[in-house]
Amino acid sequence: MTTTTPVLAGEATAEPTPRTAAGRVRKRLNSRTATIVSIIIALIWTVPTFGLLLSSFRPEDDIKQTGWWTFFSNPQLTFQNYNDVLFGRSSSSGQLANYFVNSLVITIPSVLFPIAFAALAAYALSWINFRGRDWLYIAVFALQIVPLQMALVPLLSFFSRGVSLGGITLLPPWDLDNEGKFIQVWFAHTCFALPFAVFLLHNFISQLPGELMEAARVDGAGHSKIFRSVVLPLITPALASLAIFQFLWVWNDLLVALIFAGGGRETAPLTVRLAELAGTRGGEWQRLTAGAFVSIVIPLIVFLSLQRYFVRGLLTGSVKG
Repeated sequence: MTTTTPVLAGEATAEPTPRTAAGRVRKRLNSRTATIVSIIIALIWTVPTFGLLLSSFRPEDDIKQTGWWTFFSNPQLTFQNYNDVLFGRSSSSGQLANYFVNSLVITIPSVLFPIAFAALAAYALSWINFRGRDWLYIAVFALQIVPLQMALVPLLSFFSRGVSLGGITLLPPWDLDNEGKFIQVWFAHTCFALPFAVFLLHNFISQLPGELMEAARVDGAGHSKIFRSVVLPLITPALASLAIFQFLWVWNDLLVALIFAGGGRETAPLTVRLAELAGTRGGEWQRLTAGAFVSIVIPLIVFLSLQRYFVRGLLTGSVKG
């Protein structure tokens, strides 16, 4: 016969001590001290950005003579900074409207192409048996440690001279007009993103239950049907996480854009023009602050629209059970 000890009303029950290291870390991160520290870090991180936002709406004289915190004692707002940056016609203005469109033209394909290719490659490396599969995956993983700068010269040579073997031209030189420059940037960003994208998606796809694949094969589905109907819906959080990372990398890129897109107004993205403003018009703070927030708008929209998938994508596969 077993007896139980009744718990009196108002008596506190002791919380069990976590047995694993992960449990102990989780308990510490959920403590009141950790919450206060997180709030302090968030404030320290946010205050400079808030000051930059206020400065972008302040008149030129106020920005150059007083700090942004003086806004609260003498509040004055203007949209002239954004008007000059986006639509100004003088050589000293930002003229960012065209560069903004160029950034979109560069970034959207540079996100879609590597995600599509990486998803197909990750499925093949996870669920299709072929000779050398493991070695190929190791090679893809190893490509992540190759510095991006090492591939710039070979890519430039490939675009300018094409590929020849024994005097026979296998691939002709790429056309260097505006459309050709966009294709070069898409190609470069896709190549640089594929190793990490394949590695990340492989970790998600390889953890899918094998019973799902077997059930689909029993129903007569081939690899293409399984990929479209079974795998893609399950890895949507991972695709969204990868899309956010890739979008931010490409949107904020300056090195690849300078080399492959050039500095012309027809193909250069926002980052190239902002670098020019900072270098040649460093005293025009009102335009630099406005230009910074113009470049922030689209990444914020992308992140907020995919935020519900982002955390799920980071946590998928971290806990089993």
